[in-house]
Amino acid sequence: MSIFEQGLSRSSVNHIALSPLSFIERTAAVYPNYPAVVHGSIRRTWAETYARCRRLASALAGRGIKKGDTVAVMLPNIPAMLEAHFGVPMIGAVLNTLNVRLDAEAIAFMLQHGEAKALITDREFYDVIHAAVGMLGYPILVIDVDDPEYGEGQAASDLDYEAFLAEGDPAFAWSWPEDEWQAISLNYTSGTTGNPKGVVYHHRGAYLNALGNQMTWSMGQQPVYLWTLPMFHCNGWCYPWTVTALAGVHVFLRRVDPQKILTLIRDEQVTHMCGAPIVLNALVNMPPEAKAAIDHPVHAMVAGAAPPAKVIGAVEEMGIKVTHVYGLTEVYGPVTVCAWHDEWDELSLDERARIKARQGVRYPTLEGVMVGDPKTMEPTPRDGETIGEIFMRGNTVMKGYLKNPSATEEAFAGGWFHTGDLAVCHPDGYVEIKDRLKDIIISGGENISTIEVEGVLYRHQGVLEAAVVARPDERWGETPCAFITLKADHQDVCEADIIAFCREHLAAFKVPKTVVFTQLPKTSTGKIQKYVLRDMAKAL
Repeated sequence: MSIFEQGLSRSSVNHIALSPLSFIERTAAVYPNYPAVVHGSIRRTWAETYARCRRLASALAGRGIKKGDTVAVMLPNIPAMLEAHFGVPMIGAVLNTLNVRLDAEAIAFMLQHGEAKALITDREFYDVIHAAVGMLGYPILVIDVDDPEYGEGQAASDLDYEAFLAEGDPAFAWSWPEDEWQAISLNYTSGTTGNPKGVVYHHRGAYLNALGNQMTWSMGQQPVYLWTLPMFHCNGWCYPWTVTALAGVHVFLRRVDPQKILTLIRDEQVTHMCGAPIVLNALVNMPPEAKAAIDHPVHAMVAGAAPPAKVIGAVEEMGIKVTHVYGLTEVYGPVTVCAWHDEWDELSLDERARIKARQGVRYPTLEGVMVGDPKTMEPTPRDGETIGEIFMRGNTVMKGYLKNPSATEEAFAGGWFHTGDLAVCHPDGYVEIKDRLKDIIISGGENISTIEVEGVLYRHQGVLEAAVVARPDERWGETPCAFITLKADHQDVCEADIIAFCREHLAAFKVPKTVVFTQLPKTSTGKIQKYVLRDMAKAL
């Protein structure tokens, strides 16, 4: 036995489970009167926000919600969403943030699959929630949020969120997780086949990735963070916990509006924001007098397809510094960053944009990233040319897929998490994505399964064959492009017919923006050649 193991044991004195819940407790104690929340006319301090989170935890417990139960939320970027990120796990329950853009059938599947015991929902989504809850076949506690910044919609239940909080104790003694491996949240990712998969996060991973965000971005103390990124997406990339740890200000935005963004940047002196490149593109296209609102340094973190050089240049001229990151739902959001070198500042705009397009290197809180051969699991040469799959491992990889051990085993085969993204590794170790194994389309930061869209197209009575690929789009990054062969007796079907049909069966962001009628290119074995279609889509 080593001398360092003799009489030196682990105890409650020197070891405790890592959890982001510790962040709000510390911030409220150290900076109780500092601003925490800005939402229209609502202004709250950290002491007030902490008390509301404890009230939520207490009220949920009073209604029978306990450790291991799922609490779903259907909320835009509003204060209640921040409160749920702390109040729900304070009683050991698991937070399931639902994608507000999905249809009732998808929401119902997630509620049922995750066995949600309670649902907190905003009035804007009444129609979808009313239909989804009706599909469940079992009772669920529904809590209605009437956001004063919305002021419309119909109540989803008689239980009002503010009245519900009033049931709770602001000094509630919440429970620290017994084990940092304990689940903290459930996020559904659009799979390439079948139903979406439920990705389970643990307290340790959430804690570490929240710290990784700060280490990577050097946000400093008391940042003013604007919620342009949907908070339902990977738990807002863990930024509800990051900003709280730094005693920052959460500035909320119900929906992306470029003029509102610029106004808030000016009025609230916003320092940081995240999102898809489409957000930056919207700001660039605003009138010069509106863009003049940015009179102080602003940092923007973007993921997905990197902005083109023209957009990066225009954004930099506005006073916004862009940082490019990459990640997936399965790894708590961003876990690699195009870490910048000072000498690159001297390069031309096109050269800087080319570098910023790379997905970069691992966060300090992720233990491993490799571009390798998916069969041999050996790393590919660092030549910037040899394509391999991106693999990851470390503390910020998910626990696994809920109720899907076979999918988890497949994703973790060989001791690495398989991302499904194809990339090259440059001589300096920086990773650059070249393609996606599963043909997922990333549009405005949202994942779209081509197989799901194709399944809907094949349901149209006039469609003989269909294939969907990504088409580059200046605004959205990528949009679905459908290639269709019509049946002989339905040659009168037009693009508008196809799009209208898809709108009836798909969430709006999944509907093809382009439809091409043609004979689909195939291999000798009859397999559709999607790489040919991708080239055709680019040329449109």
